[in-house]
Amino acid sequence: MSVKRASIHKKVKFMAYNTLEVTKESGVCIIKLNRPKALNALCNELTMELAQALEKLEVDDETGCVIITGSDKAFAAGADIKELKDGTYLDMYNHDVFGLYWEAVARFRKPIIAAVAGYALGGGCEIAMMCDFIIAADNAKFGQPEINLGVMPGAGGTQRLARFVGKSKAMDMCLTGRTMRAEEAHACGLVSRVVPLDELMDVAMEAAKKIAHQSRPIAMMTKEAVNTAFETSLTQGIHFERRLFQSMFSTEDQKEGMSAFSEKRTPHFTNK
Repeated sequence: MSVKRASIHKKVKFMAYNTLEVTKESGVCIIKLNRPKALNALCNELTMELAQALEKLEVDDETGCVIITGSDKAFAAGADIKELKDGTYLDMYNHDVFGLYWEAVARFRKPIIAAVAGYALGGGCEIAMMCDFIIAADNAKFGQPEINLGVMPGAGGTQRLARFVGKSKAMDMCLTGRTMRAEEAHACGLVSRVVPLDELMDVAMEAAKKIAHQSRPIAMMTKEAVNTAFETSLTQGIHFERRLFQSMFSTEDQKEGMSAFSEKRTPHFTNK
């Protein structure tokens, strides 16, 4: 007797969030950080709600790409210092501060874009770097100013920033606490594109819709392959890439994509 397996994928409904605004359009989910009075400071509630939203989107059939953004004034001005200032070592360790919820962005398997305007400082810069790439408005400012508070970056700032911009510039930013404007961030590879502020979301949506309409498993595997470049040697990375590439020939979307190219038509991917 055959047993019908329930699909692990589904269309999800979002709860009402206190610190986020979540909207969906054309296969793209926009998550807007929404603590305007605190310049979107990353409090426990916000990071927990962000992790919850991403967990739902992971299995949402309607979502192929996610954009995380903030306000015109601030993407996120850092962690909420009021929640941290009286903490002890054991508080930080036992509650896995920055690890428990923050890394949900880095663990997210579907493509995710940071659309950054205004301040992306401390934890804000770190959250942006966890995304797959950053599109910045021309008023964006990036920085890791934690040293001014008697600490250092604790959500990957010393590690991801050095991989993006190199040792010298990462040392400069982490040790002096200075901010980097959008043009400099683009020149050193932290940012993919810089656009006028009033075009930021249009450009981010155009990129996200393009990604969302590709084959979803192929996009996810492509993301995995690029991320592997930062974790392995060149030889291991090329081997991993080649095996993934070969595995794609077991998918219906590979057949559709190449057939559409040969027939000079637009492909219709079914995520299979």
